[in-house]
Amino acid sequence: MLRYFCRIFAVLLALSPFCAKAGTIALIVSENGGPYGEFSSTLSNALAGTAWQISATLRADTIVQPIPKADLVVTAGVAALRQAMQTYGGTPILATLIPRQSYEKLIAETGGKGQGRISAIWLDQPASRQALFLRNLLPGQKRIGILVSHESAQLAQNYRQVFANLGLSLDVEDSDTDQSLLPALNSLLQRSSVLLALPDSTIYRRDNIKPILVTTYRVQKPVVAFSQAFVTAGALAALYSTPAQIARQTADSVTANGINLPQAGGPSQFAIAINYNVAQALGLNVPDEATIRQAMLAARESR
Repeated sequence: MLRYFCRIFAVLLALSPFCAKAGTIALIVSENGGPYGEFSSTLSNALAGTAWQISATLRADTIVQPIPKADLVVTAGVAALRQAMQTYGGTPILATLIPRQSYEKLIAETGGKGQGRISAIWLDQPASRQALFLRNLLPGQKRIGILVSHESAQLAQNYRQVFANLGLSLDVEDSDTDQSLLPALNSLLQRSSVLLALPDSTIYRRDNIKPILVTTYRVQKPVVAFSQAFVTAGALAALYSTPAQIARQTADSVTANGINLPQAGGPSQFAIAINYNVAQALGLNVPDEATIRQAMLAARESR
């Protein structure tokens, strides 16, 4: 009888999601240092003392044969995921620090072969979280504008419905080229009180940020963005997740699930940045970051 119960206990232990098989991780980063360095060091620290360890850290553009063997590949950045898909053909891949539209585009290029083997924690904040942020940051502003390209246009309908549920109206303008960007932006700003920038690399490239900010400032319309760097450059505020937050979520996923990758989704934790100099210049009285966070968390818990 004792042997029977021991056998049952062993089976239950093996099936437990908290006992994911131990293994090794090949970490591929798009670049050294910066957010990728922060992600790498935090992930290593978060995995310390667990059954999983990083056996190799590789930069996407320097990988040579033979590649290090690994049970799981974790990537940080678009270039890193692209390289991992080419190099680690049969190994499960968990992608991070990547916009949703970039991830879905790369998966589509595999013809569906990547489904199940590749998952992601993408950078995009859930639409419901964005709506809560906007409602608490600028409670008097109800008309939200979004610029989309062909890669992000499919997200607009989801945002529209979620925003409507929280009393916000959403206006969308398409821009797929540099030539159409400013005309589309000017048209959108005539109908919107706030520009919400999504992590769309077709629109929000490094060389486009300044003209976008200058245009919005000229008509006294705030920009709510997706990164701390964008706020430093002149956006009013940003809702985003830090590389360290995503690294800790990655470690939790790996230790809980191992190579049985969960469904791709957004970040579980978030950070808030506000440029109070911009708020003053635009004549806006915005709450502090702690007050906004508390209100957002309370709203989420009340659902």
